[in-house]
Amino acid sequence: MKQLLVAFIALLGLSLPVHAEQLKNIGELEVHYSTFPSTFLTPEVAKTYRIQRSRYSALINVTVLDSSVEGKPAVAAVVKGTARNLVGTEKNLTFREIREGDAIYYIAELSHANEERFRFNIDVSRQSTRGNIQFEQTYFAE
Repeated sequence: MKQLLVAFIALLGLSLPVHAEQLKNIGELEVHYSTFPSTFLTPEVAKTYRIQRSRYSALINVTVLDSSVEGKPAVAAVVKGTARNLVGTEKNLTFREIREGDAIYYIAELSHANEERFRFNIDVSRQSTRGNIQFEQTYFAE
């Protein structure tokens, strides 16, 4: 069952538009991040990971890889962040770590209104390496 999320997220990387997954290098960390509607998850996967599927809910996915090691293995990190809409309302993002075999994902849920735009500010740290990711995304109710 847990392999479903790994397969799903891998498929997302192949099927979503180019801007859906992004990458930022922070020191020797390669940080991949993406956001997508929670309805992209099957009901089975959402139930397994206790994720609410809703047309007014999105997921933020962060994966941290160690680019200094051959094969770039996934590594544990501390991921914290906020999302601020255009009227200034700020929401704290609570990232949950999900481990499946060698894969490590940090997933946060975000509720939104139709056509609501957010500015994301996500801090990633591992040992003495720290960095920040900033991006914007508009969400639409499906």
